[in-house]
Amino acid sequence: MWEEKDNKLVKTFEFKDFIEAFGFMTKVAIAAEKMDHHPNWSNVYNKVSIELTTHDAGNIVTKNDRKLAEIIDSLA
Repeated sequence: MWEEKDNKLVKTFEFKDFIEAFGFMTKVAIAAEKMDHHPNWSNVYNKVSIELTTHDAGNIVTKNDRKLAEIIDSLA
């Protein structure tokens, strides 16, 4: 479940291994590019931590963040 914290939607995804985590990141990157709305994220081995916020709106959570979060969930 996404958590709204410090004007960001945050969530950590855990996968079987690095290859699955990296594959997930690739799918998210393609979706984010199509939306022109890019996440802040990090990856350590099988975990991908994502923060979504809209920089152009003053670093707050907007409908674009919520839409991208839905898409990301569908890719996990």
